[in-house]
Amino acid sequence: MFDMQAGLRPRLQNPIQNDMAKLPTSVDKIVAQYGPHKAYTPVGGFHGHADPDKLVKTHCCFCGMQCGIQLKVKENTVVGFEPWMDFPFNEGRMCPKGVARYLQNNHPDRLLSPIERVEGEGFRPVDWETAMSRTVSEIKRIQSTYGNNAFGMLSGVSLSNELSYMVGKFARVALKTANLDYNGRLCMVSAGAGNKKAFGLDRISNSWADLKHAKVIMICGSNVSETFPTLIHYIWEARDNGAKIIVVDPRITPVARTADLYLPVRPGTDSALFGAMLQQLVENDWLDHDFIDNYTSDFQETIDAVKDYSLEWAEEVTGIPAESIKKAAELWGKTDTSFLLHARGIEHHSKGVDNVLGCINLVLATGRIGKPYCGYGTITGQGNGQGGREHGHKCDQLPGNRDITNPEHRKYIADVWGIDEKDLPGKGLTAYELVEAIHRGEIKGLISICFNPIVSLPNNNMVREALEKLEFYVAIDFFLNDTARHADIVLAGALHEEEEGTGTTAEGRVVKINAAVTPPGDARTDASILKELAARLGAGDKFAFENSEAIFNELRVASKGGTADYYGITYEKIVNNYGVFWPCPALDHPGTPRLWEDRKFATPDGKAHFNPAPYREPGEPTDKEYPVILTTGRVVSQYLSGTQTRRIGRLIDPYPEPLLEIHPSLAQQFGIKERELVKVVTRRGEATFPAQIVTTIRKDTVFLPYHWAGPISANQLTIGNLDPVSKIPEFKVCACKLIPLGVPAPPSSESKAYQSA
Repeated sequence: MFDMQAGLRPRLQNPIQNDMAKLPTSVDKIVAQYGPHKAYTPVGGFHGHADPDKLVKTHCCFCGMQCGIQLKVKENTVVGFEPWMDFPFNEGRMCPKGVARYLQNNHPDRLLSPIERVEGEGFRPVDWETAMSRTVSEIKRIQSTYGNNAFGMLSGVSLSNELSYMVGKFARVALKTANLDYNGRLCMVSAGAGNKKAFGLDRISNSWADLKHAKVIMICGSNVSETFPTLIHYIWEARDNGAKIIVVDPRITPVARTADLYLPVRPGTDSALFGAMLQQLVENDWLDHDFIDNYTSDFQETIDAVKDYSLEWAEEVTGIPAESIKKAAELWGKTDTSFLLHARGIEHHSKGVDNVLGCINLVLATGRIGKPYCGYGTITGQGNGQGGREHGHKCDQLPGNRDITNPEHRKYIADVWGIDEKDLPGKGLTAYELVEAIHRGEIKGLISICFNPIVSLPNNNMVREALEKLEFYVAIDFFLNDTARHADIVLAGALHEEEEGTGTTAEGRVVKINAAVTPPGDARTDASILKELAARLGAGDKFAFENSEAIFNELRVASKGGTADYYGITYEKIVNNYGVFWPCPALDHPGTPRLWEDRKFATPDGKAHFNPAPYREPGEPTDKEYPVILTTGRVVSQYLSGTQTRRIGRLIDPYPEPLLEIHPSLAQQFGIKERELVKVVTRRGEATFPAQIVTTIRKDTVFLPYHWAGPISANQLTIGNLDPVSKIPEFKVCACKLIPLGVPAPPSSESKAYQSA
């Protein structure tokens, strides 16, 4: 049991591992069926593995590459996979996670029916009528007592486009709350805000096909080899074609090891680097004056902001040698074609938008956008991170990437949804702000789907306390994830391969997700759950969708005329063309693999906008008490909060527990030896990890992966500083101190590492 503050309802830290002697028979059964949760590797395989009933072409459920894959199905069970050689992005290539993804389909932790929490005991199965009736009754009670916005919703972008659209509509039309946000708030929102400021549209500028022909590729804050392994093929092809590779990262990641130029940036100083590089472009006249003069605005104001950014100053701030910064600017400035890519490494900051704008300024200054082999964009981290941020489950957004505060945009969507514009809620709270509002007692109820905030949000001890204060919490999921253990009701939803829909890849290609099997037991598709909840809340007529295609067809209309225009995309067109790149405004339009070829940008004046991005310090710089920089990220075998990958033995075995990466000189300074336990302390909390001494990290920085929960969760330590524009948390830099415990860590084992979470 948690130690709770006075007046709070006690909940179970791990309800499914409670004292079995106190549980009624029905709970005994649910515990036997669902836990304790474990990693799973089947022994011997399914009897029909070599002779499936069918092969289903679909896409991987993990990262934004959305690789094409064929699932082998036998007797309504996914039993394996085959490469899909024809899909043009990955051409059959798969990463370790994609190869093992099918193993979760038949996992013993799978929720087969709704369950409800019994105070002080655990969970027990209930029928759908009981679960739905209680859920709707609690929603109505809370909203009638405290107001509609006292009930919030958190969603995720591993959902399909159809479900993302449906969640946005459900929250605003059925739940009638403004307080909806999504876990993309932890990923791509800084990139989205920067893209919209500069270009008026939020998408990578080119398909990956252009990447392999670029002569210079600059990768900022992205461990491509481990987190997007199938994309690295395009970078290696470019290198084989003679491309120079520049990598900006505080760690020598696998892609950095083979880079032509590696820039070991001090976490939190990226904008200083980009500003100094821009100043070098100006000083040496490595500029495209025709492009700047005719197709951009605000150039002078932007370069004025960095006019004093000397190489010596930049070296002092960033820790990168001045000659390396100059060389990076020269490589970038003097080439003919280039591609700049970034990811969470520069975006997870309280100045993430400025970092993104700093990158864009380098692209615009050299005019390398909107033409062959020249591109720019963010590498989308989550499965449907691109499509999911376009169609309406962000607190400030409506379908088609419309602005919820824009009267014209509101009127259009209200008409599509058949409601009065005045009944459409306004802008709500972002994800972390929403949880803070729960903690303050302003939000009393919560529904979540495809989101595990107790692992993925920063300062998660506060998140846990917030969950304890809710009067009612309902989660929709296919496993009892770490956050759902705090729920009153858990509604058994569907896996990726159990529900038809579409996703949008990191390159802006809309692809088809085909249902390979139906949900097992009494589990239901997510769309059917949302439909029934909407009907019970009195909005059933607004959700009378016969199937996923009907949802997509309404999404098409809702997106029409928006910057993310899907109107000309149909299921048939997607299948016939291996996906369609948006914008695609008409049925006879082929889609748009490369943006801006006509030099007409989506801004009001039609020009690309430079934006000043002056350097400012991170929200929590180091000091005498907390002298070491802590940064966080991913490892190759795990995905996000680990709800899926921490249950697959083949993915646990290579990396069974979080390790603290530390440079030998820093380890020597603190007297830390390999695999000795080290307590990492920040102003939010403390946690203990085995040390992994490596030469591939800066001497002033330590690194932790964030995929684990409970006492080994990295996000106990991270800080809730938010970017003022994107409201993304500053996961990538905070101050910590290290306390060596002087004892060896226990031997690594999947069961100990996982169950301790």
